[in-house]
Amino acid sequence: MKTTLSQFMLRTGIYSGSNSRAMVPSLFAGLGAKRVLLLSDKGLEQAGVVEKVASIFDLTGHGSGPQLVGTYLDIAQDAESHCINDAVRHAREIGADSLLAVGGGSVLDTVKGVKYALHKGLSDIKEAIPGGLSYEQFPNAGFIPIPHIAIPTTAGTGSEVSPIAVIFNEEIQMKTNIINPFINADMAILDPDLTVGLPPRITAFTGFDALTHAIEALASPTATGLTDAYALHAIRLIEKQLPVAVADGGNLDARMDLLQASLMGITAFSFALNAIPVHNLAHAYGAMFRIPHGLANAVFLPVVMEHIPQLYLPRAVELAEALNVLTKDDTAETALTKAIEKIRLLQRKVSLPEDFKEFAISEEQLQQTVPAVMRDPASVSYPMPPELIAAIGQKVVPLTVK
Repeated sequence: MKTTLSQFMLRTGIYSGSNSRAMVPSLFAGLGAKRVLLLSDKGLEQAGVVEKVASIFDLTGHGSGPQLVGTYLDIAQDAESHCINDAVRHAREIGADSLLAVGGGSVLDTVKGVKYALHKGLSDIKEAIPGGLSYEQFPNAGFIPIPHIAIPTTAGTGSEVSPIAVIFNEEIQMKTNIINPFINADMAILDPDLTVGLPPRITAFTGFDALTHAIEALASPTATGLTDAYALHAIRLIEKQLPVAVADGGNLDARMDLLQASLMGITAFSFALNAIPVHNLAHAYGAMFRIPHGLANAVFLPVVMEHIPQLYLPRAVELAEALNVLTKDDTAETALTKAIEKIRLLQRKVSLPEDFKEFAISEEQLQQTVPAVMRDPASVSYPMPPELIAAIGQKVVPLTVK
């Protein structure tokens, strides 16, 4: 229903362009920051990305602007809770008053968790998410006065602007969620220069993460005209530019378009949040088998669309057209079939697998995925019966390992 209450909020200021990272110190100054902690990971340190960002602070001069007082690089895949807790301790020890996130989704979500824990006075982020989901809305959720800038180095999660932090709880092997309209960054820097070194495979599956956000937003029962606008254009950009960026990582135009598509995809997803069966499955499998989130989404996306056509049929023609598929006089069923075929073609074009063969999942492990999917927080709005979960699992896990 178009008249049902909905909300849409893009709170983060967006600065896009080549070398836009040079604006970081002045943006922090405008936010009132004085002592900045940069958080990233060791892979980006080795790639020279951390130094490219950290060196900007050398230009401010001692005492003339915000100072970089520390770096924290021990961030693991999936924003593990122990990394957040350790980073919180470090931030307190060095007296940091502001946070700079440089990295992919795991780094960006980790920093959201650090910000939240600092604001709430927590020493263990798991205390904030005892049941796997913490959902806070305005006005009960208030502004978090910790200056926070995010620089994504992948075009996938869009976590720099989303009000969602996905945090891995190692004790229960579950991806948990904090949803809060003020947890995202105050400012996001979309600098394509920092993404040119991203390997083709990671470029491909992070792009499919963004594509999944956009498609699940479009199909959502709570989609609005605002979320549709972001979702549809994100799909168009990804269809056009993902193969270009995978083939030529140095193509700055393609990298820029994908960064903006990632941001648009997650914005649509966040404010149409309802039925997300692809993410439901990807979260559970990712937690169990440590499959990178974008790769899990890439494998599940066409399979889920085939198994749950009723969710996608109402928007099938619009989806197919956004994917650059001709749909003249097509029925919704034909348009959906064509859209799924186009997604599989894109999957092959960027050399992504169609199953999880590389993870050697056994039949016994596959059976354990059913309850894991059913208890994932993403199942609350769109529960899937165990028979459906099992059928999808059979399609993505070739049982050659005993």
